[in-house]
Amino acid sequence: MAGRRRAWRSGVVGLCLLLVPLTGCGGGRTGADSARTEVQQMLDRRAAALLGHDEAAYDRTGSRTQYENLHTVPLDSWTYRLTGLHRTGSTATAAAELRYRLRGIDTAPVTTGRTLTLRHRADGQWYVAADRPAKKAAQQLWDQGAVTAVKGGHSLILGVGQSATALHTYARLADRAVPAVSQAWGTHWTRRVVVLVPKSLEGMAGVLGSPASSYRGIAAVTTGEAGGSGRAPADRVVINPEAYALLGDVGKQVVLTHETTHVATRADTTPATPLWLSEGYADWIGYLGTGRTPAEAAPELARAVQENRVPPDLPTDKDFGFDSDPTRLAQAYETGWLACRMIADHWGELRLAEFYRTVGTHGKRAGAVEAALRKVLGTTPEQFTTQWQDYVRAQLG
Repeated sequence: MAGRRRAWRSGVVGLCLLLVPLTGCGGGRTGADSARTEVQQMLDRRAAALLGHDEAAYDRTGSRTQYENLHTVPLDSWTYRLTGLHRTGSTATAAAELRYRLRGIDTAPVTTGRTLTLRHRADGQWYVAADRPAKKAAQQLWDQGAVTAVKGGHSLILGVGQSATALHTYARLADRAVPAVSQAWGTHWTRRVVVLVPKSLEGMAGVLGSPASSYRGIAAVTTGEAGGSGRAPADRVVINPEAYALLGDVGKQVVLTHETTHVATRADTTPATPLWLSEGYADWIGYLGTGRTPAEAAPELARAVQENRVPPDLPTDKDFGFDSDPTRLAQAYETGWLACRMIADHWGELRLAEFYRTVGTHGKRAGAVEAALRKVLGTTPEQFTTQWQDYVRAQLG
């Protein structure tokens, strides 16, 4: 959220001008108060026109680029709350909080900061000349161009710069992923997935608000609130179309099933959950039924095992950093997957899901895995690590 912009000036007059946006001077209604009210009312009309698909009314509030980019997106709500206004003559810069919900998807609104460039017309009305992300806010998908929406049986796919055919393919993959995840994890989740498909890697990075270098080679990322409070918008699966395009048919399905698993397990994934478990479990469900052998699914770890370099421990969260060494990152994912696969093989698939949930209920990271190992699997960290190393050697040696 952008803060109020103020011009510091000296003297009593300067102080009065500084305080106008907050209290005014002299106790009466000020020009600044009036401008804020007029701008807020204009933004209210703009939001209503967007939701009501009233082009003429929207055009009267200014630039129609956003309307054109959003007209296929199923919106349930869209509101602006003006948080700051800096006026210079007939122009102004406004800071606003945008809150919106996707119909049938979000139980709580997405909240993001926006910076609006405003103009004052000769007829005395304010209008929007530009609407862009606030300084530290991530882009929304429609900031990158016209959005095409494709609705699947269990999915909503939103894409920019993508053909309808490509987006329907994503919908088919997502619609297969949802029941596959439910079969392994259970049905106590929304059983819906939202997939955002930007035009490029740079577009993905813009949506995530991070440098593109952080996601090079990463096919997809899921955003969401850990712990699933129920007061957050639905998770978004954000695709890197450049990396995703390099995958084969099986790989594409594995990626979307993996990311859908993150959506399903969000409520039980907390700060107590290590990444080897959350990523390993998502890969375990992703690979179910694909026929991929351990050596095919874990080539980097297989190479290490064949060179007598079996990892001494399960990977740390740091090993999963997108900016880490690609080989180490691949081994981290493969190691987590084999650990979850071992639990499923030795204790059963239901016990694996129970282990995941039990770890997440721990109040903090320290001791979470250890307690769940004892309670659910009846083992210790030392015994588990030794058993896992033997399993890795047996599967990949």
